[in-house]
Amino acid sequence: MAPARTETAAIDADALVEFTRQLVRIPSVHDPARSLNETPAAELVEAQMRAFGWSPSVELVADGRPNVIAVVEGDAPGRTLMFEGHTDVVTEGDLATWSVDPFGAELRDGRIWGRGSADMKAGVAAMLFATDALVRSGSYPGRIVLGALVDEEGMMLGAKHFVAAGHAEGIDGAICCEPEGGEICHVAKGALRLRIDLTGRMAHGAMPFEGRNPNRAAADVIGALTGLEQRLQASHGNHEHLGQAWVTPTVLRAGEPVQMNVMPATASLWVDVRTIPSVDHDELLAELETLIGEAAAATGVNSTMSVIDNRPPVAVDESHALVRAVWDAHAAVAASPPRLGGVPGTTDGTMLTTLGGIPSVVYGPGGKWIAHQSDEFVEVSDLLEHANVYVEAARRFLPPVGRE
Repeated sequence: MAPARTETAAIDADALVEFTRQLVRIPSVHDPARSLNETPAAELVEAQMRAFGWSPSVELVADGRPNVIAVVEGDAPGRTLMFEGHTDVVTEGDLATWSVDPFGAELRDGRIWGRGSADMKAGVAAMLFATDALVRSGSYPGRIVLGALVDEEGMMLGAKHFVAAGHAEGIDGAICCEPEGGEICHVAKGALRLRIDLTGRMAHGAMPFEGRNPNRAAADVIGALTGLEQRLQASHGNHEHLGQAWVTPTVLRAGEPVQMNVMPATASLWVDVRTIPSVDHDELLAELETLIGEAAAATGVNSTMSVIDNRPPVAVDESHALVRAVWDAHAAVAASPPRLGGVPGTTDGTMLTTLGGIPSVVYGPGGKWIAHQSDEFVEVSDLLEHANVYVEAARRFLPPVGRE
C-alpha cells in the first residue's frame, strides 16, 4: 500500500539544468597523461550537497578519485533508499567526429549536448535535486543515501570501495541513475574479463618444427571459445530483456612485425564474456579453464587463464518493493507508460547488488544507446521528468515502518 501523500516541494528546473551543464563542462575523464580525473566533478557535487544543507563525506578511492557520499535523514523510522551515480566519463575521442564542443554543455533544441550529458551527469544532477525537493517537502520517513562514485567506466573501484567501507549495510534498495531510455532495468548482464597467456617455444620461421607455435594455439583457443558461446546460447536461450550470452575475443598480442620471420614464444589473448542470470559464473570459469587448457595442449603449448574482473549478472524480481516503487512513480509522473528492461552492460548497480547485497534498479535520464558516442546529449524534458519520478519513487519506497 502506498504511503499517504504530502505536498512535495517543486524542483527548481532552471537550477537543475544549470547544475547539469556545470557538471558536463568538467572533463572528468580518468586520463593521468592529461592530468584529468574526477576530482573537479566531485568537488562540484560536494559543494551542491552542502548548499542543500547536507554534510557529505569525501573518501579518496585512488589518487585524484574521490567518492562523495551524503546521508539525508527523514523524520521517522523507515527504509533506506540509495540514489547512485558516477562522476567519471569516457574520453571524448576524435574531436573531428563532434559537431559541438564535447565539454561545452551547449543548450540547444531542448537538449544539453556534451560528453557525459547522458552518461551520466544528468542522472547525478537529477538525484541531488530530487532529494532536495523531498527534504523541502517537510516530512518523510527513513533516509536517503546519495553516492557520487568514481571509476564506473573502468574497474568500478568507487562502488567496490563503497561496499568494502561498510556503506552498503542497512540500505534496502538502490536506484542507479544511468541513462536507460525510460526503461526500469531490474536485470543486468554479467561480465567476465579474462586474459589468456600461451607459452610455446620460439623458432625460426623457416624451421617451425623446431618450436611450438603459440599463435596456432591461440587460433584453436578462439575456436573453442566460439564453440562455448554456441553451447551457452543453445542451453540458456534468449533472455527477455538481455538477449543472449556472448564470448568475445577482443585483443590479440604476439610477436613483433620487425621480426616477422620469427615464431614467437608467447601469445596473449583477452576475452570479454557477457552472461545472463541463468549462467553460473563459477561453473563457467571452470569450463573455460578446462577447454582453454585442452585446446592449447593439443599443439604442445602451455596456457594460463587470469580473471581480470568478475561481475555476475543481476536479477531483482519485478515484484520487489523497489521495482514497484519506480514503476508506480513513473506511471504517476511520466508522459510514457512504464516498462521493464535490462542493462546490456554492467553498472555500479552490479557491484552494489552482487558485493553489497543491495537490490538495485537502473533508471535514469538519457537514451539507452547514446552513451560513449559523439554528439552525446540529454533531453531537458527527460532530465526534469526523471528528477520528478525520483521524488515520487522515494515517497513510495519509504513508507513508515509498519505500513510497507
